[in-house]
Amino acid sequence: MYNRIHHTDLYLVPHSRNIAPHQVPEAMESSLKKLDTPYIDLWLMHWPAPMTRDGKADKGHDWLDTWKAMEDLHLAHPEKLKAIGVSNFSVEYLERLLKFARVVPAVNQIELHPSCPQHDIVAFCQSKGIVLTAYSPLGSDNSPLLKNEVVKKIATKYGVTPTNVLISLHANKPFHVVLPKSVTKERILSNARIVDLTEEDINDLHGIDKTHHFRACHPAWTGWGGLGFPDCK
Repeated sequence: MYNRIHHTDLYLVPHSRNIAPHQVPEAMESSLKKLDTPYIDLWLMHWPAPMTRDGKADKGHDWLDTWKAMEDLHLAHPEKLKAIGVSNFSVEYLERLLKFARVVPAVNQIELHPSCPQHDIVAFCQSKGIVLTAYSPLGSDNSPLLKNEVVKKIATKYGVTPTNVLISLHANKPFHVVLPKSVTKERILSNARIVDLTEEDINDLHGIDKTHHFRACHPAWTGWGGLGFPDCK
């Protein structure tokens, strides 16, 4: 079965570790080798937070210089690196990047679900033509969102699972790509069932954040503080 899968059937999106600028070419070549492919579709800066190899905050490097190195690589070798983007960027950090960037990031991959809707980032990215990729759309493993009464009510209305509702929330929006995580064929097929939510459904889902806000992936682990996210001060 696997012999019939070709790169053209897939969209490969590796992340660059929070590396120093001089490590960027080596990191890209490492990704190409590990994936056994002549090119990468999209390469993301994982966080705007330089880290040492042992996982500590690297205060000796500026992430803007790392972005410049990614731009240089993309502009010099578009046949190897088709597009570049970012992940976990707040509005504050996006504004800093866009003042400096020669290449507007194609994507900003962020945590998005009803308990962490990040409306400010969504609006900003849409205004700049930056696609949003929603990770943890279910709110992480064993998420309380799967048992939320609002989600369950909408799921019952359409005869689908709470998971389908949470995935559909993003699939119904422009400039959004959603990344549900699964390794089983049955779950992957089930996740592909999308329903057309009404504006009322979407407003009800967005209302969950008012009383049940949480963030599954907090930036504090990087050692760089809240990274401009209003709920992480």
